[in-house]
Amino acid sequence: MATIKDVAKLANVAPSTVSRVIANNPRISDKTKVRVREAMGELGYHPNFIARSLANKSTEAIGLVIPSSADKAFQNPFFPEIIRGISKGVHQKHYSLQMSTGETEDEIFEGVMQMVEGKRVDGIILLYSRVDDKLTGYLKRKKFPFVIVGKPFKDIEEITHVDNDNYRAAKEVTEHLIYLGHEQIAFVGGNLNFVVTIDRLLGYEKAIRNANLVYRDEYIVHEEFLKEGGQEAVKELFSLKEPPTALVVADDLMALGVLNMLDTMGINVPNDVSVVSFNNVMLSEVSRPPLTTVDINIFQLGYEAAKNMIQIIEEPLEPMKRIIVPYRIVERQSCIEYVKEHLQSV
Repeated sequence: MATIKDVAKLANVAPSTVSRVIANNPRISDKTKVRVREAMGELGYHPNFIARSLANKSTEAIGLVIPSSADKAFQNPFFPEIIRGISKGVHQKHYSLQMSTGETEDEIFEGVMQMVEGKRVDGIILLYSRVDDKLTGYLKRKKFPFVIVGKPFKDIEEITHVDNDNYRAAKEVTEHLIYLGHEQIAFVGGNLNFVVTIDRLLGYEKAIRNANLVYRDEYIVHEEFLKEGGQEAVKELFSLKEPPTALVVADDLMALGVLNMLDTMGINVPNDVSVVSFNNVMLSEVSRPPLTTVDINIFQLGYEAAKNMIQIIEEPLEPMKRIIVPYRIVERQSCIEYVKEHLQSV
């Protein structure tokens, strides 16, 4: 079995240089890295990462925490895409990923405690920001490195986080509907325990009030970020005496449920009701009709979270950062200018 010394001899470098190449040390030139890696490949040498972890007191692993059971979360294309971004970021630094798999909040908390207390990971990325999340408090008390995807509910100046300006994005898409002549605009949001839902609701409300439109409580519906959530929201909104002419939906998967239910009820999008959404996952492009949606750059959110997590691990004195990933509104065929006759013909 090949050793570090064998690799060093073949590559004509010191054994310590081989170790630095394995650790992807930035001080080693790319030319030397290529030579050493070619020697490793030729000899079939594979580093013993467990032994290295014990020596370095580092696992070179990062924990991932999703907001609900994996079965439920992975129904939403947001999570595979953000994990793809995180994977790219950790792979570049030769870190691995470990995911929490709890079914409930308590089980997720227990799983993270095991990661932290058992020193199984060097840092944790939370793929959500929850109101009064006990997990965030625990990690802060432990002084354990972590990054949040989303805006922290509190202690925002003390926690590195990667986010979009969800307030501004929701305000802009609502203004887009107002510009098209809509006055009866409903908001279909996710769970109000998540900060992203609150930010998007506040942005929607600001646009409504700025336009001197009536803010109606019955136009605000909160469901799960799932297809079924969108379906339930439509049933509720279109049983109203004055149903909306446009919908701001906080998530593309929910919006797919919205489109399906509207079609079942014989309500045409966009002729009878306009729909805008968030995330710009593949679903939004292939839905019927294709959705106008906010592209929040999910992959980049994940990549930035991983990059900053590793920076905190490797440079513990790194100051807190707020990374805002830009968004853009992608206009498709789910919105048109409002004409009163449309709704009256339903």
